[in-house]
Amino acid sequence: MSTGFFHSYHLGWTRLDAATLLGELEAEGLRPGHPVTGRAVLVSLDHPSSGARSPVTREQLLSLSGLQRLQEVGFRLWMDEGPDLLVRIRRARGGVVAVEFSVGELPPVERERAVSAIRRTVGRSFVLCIGFVVDRSGATAGTDWDGVVIEGSAPRDSWPDAVAVREEIAHRHPQLTVMESVTISPWKVFGSAVPSL
Repeated sequence: MSTGFFHSYHLGWTRLDAATLLGELEAEGLRPGHPVTGRAVLVSLDHPSSGARSPVTREQLLSLSGLQRLQEVGFRLWMDEGPDLLVRIRRARGGVVAVEFSVGELPPVERERAVSAIRRTVGRSFVLCIGFVVDRSGATAGTDWDGVVIEGSAPRDSWPDAVAVREEIAHRHPQLTVMESVTISPWKVFGSAVPSL
């Protein structure tokens, strides 16, 4: 199974940000409610009970996704009546929150639809989104993308479909300073898939 992903990075994350994210995703057809039960499904991310699922209400999901008391939360999103994908919201470095979508679980057509929907959501809703990474194949899943997007460090041998960072991070990163980019305010975007974003 592919480990393809879409990660976005946000400053000042709150319960309101979580509610906005979920609302925007729902408007794009990615819903936290199970198609049959209508309940959100939390997914355990810790190793002893990894993958265990717990149904919760929408309000409980919003409360947990704001990360007021937790370091991370995992849950499923459904595409209409079809496939679902794992979402992980976690505290990263320097007060930044990472929102990670495991799009590699989806069939190719649904994966493209999800990537486009997530990209539109990130661009529309989050003034405080400092960057994102898209890797449909998951070839760079082991990369320290927190280091690249947040700090402008962590040089890489391989690159994802697209990585977007703030201008000051692009100037700080030794490889990004010499790569061609496209400006999609407020980011500099690098990679072979930039035209398809």
